[in-house]
Amino acid sequence: MSERTGLVTFGGNPVTLTGNEIKVGDKAPEFTGINQKLEPVSLSQFKGKTVVIAVYPSIDTGVCQKQNRKFNEVASSLKDVAVLSVSLDLPFAQKRFCLAEGLENIITLSDHREREFGNKYGFLIKELALLARGTVVIDKEGTVRLVEIVPEIATEPDYEKTLKILDEIK
Repeated sequence: MSERTGLVTFGGNPVTLTGNEIKVGDKAPEFTGINQKLEPVSLSQFKGKTVVIAVYPSIDTGVCQKQNRKFNEVASSLKDVAVLSVSLDLPFAQKRFCLAEGLENIITLSDHREREFGNKYGFLIKELALLARGTVVIDKEGTVRLVEIVPEIATEPDYEKTLKILDEIK
């Protein structure tokens, strides 16, 4: 497992990302997260669909909440695209937020048990035991088409970049 320091900051201080660094052109590694019903959900369940993985540190922060609202809005306007919203939050917290906000178009997945997504995609922050903020887009053939890891955790991802990639691969 690799470690990368300086790619991401938190409050201006560099943090270390651990796990395998995923890159554009890679085959998307299989992973399983836990949904709001405490059921395992695997990436392979979306085979043949375009998948957007919206990654965030904690549903209990304003930027993460805004990110989830935005990706829910994006998901509502896209056909044949699954939007997976992944964090280390417990499924109960994810469910509470989605119910309170009426978010029904994203699929929240918790990576808290095995940290499989964080490790296989290189989003796990060593110092904070949280996931870095970012976006991964996987095309219908299972190839990674976008990897964005936001340089400062407290900022939102580039939604326009994600939408542009989605438009290119539809």
